[in-house]
Amino acid sequence: MDAAECALRRLRRRSARGLGSGSLGYALGMFIAMNRFKIAPGFEEGFEKLWRERDSYLDQVPGFQSFALLKGERTEEHTLYSSHTIWESRAAFEAWTQSDHFKKAHRNARAPQGTYLGHPVLETFEAVL
Repeated sequence: MDAAECALRRLRRRSARGLGSGSLGYALGMFIAMNRFKIAPGFEEGFEKLWRERDSYLDQVPGFQSFALLKGERTEEHTLYSSHTIWESRAAFEAWTQSDHFKKAHRNARAPQGTYLGHPVLETFEAVL
């Protein structure tokens, strides 16, 4: 058995155990949902405070695994942020978007006018390896 075949067999064993091939051990079928936000200069602290202090109710939602608010590149025009959630599956994420928990979490999540430069951009991904 050559090295490539050995590596392929290890990958298949890891995938069968739901470990995926990445160093983070993403499970096959795991779903990531990310909203990208462009925030106006000077509004970053308020935007982070809004996320820090709001009740997301995510810990009460079946299939939810983790959340992070990521701060990205800063330009003269904006600072990039991404809300990053990991779900057991696409179905779990979609069920959350239709739930009362989702409605409650978003009901009072209002930032001061001028914070957002455009609408958030939703990006979704499903683990395949």
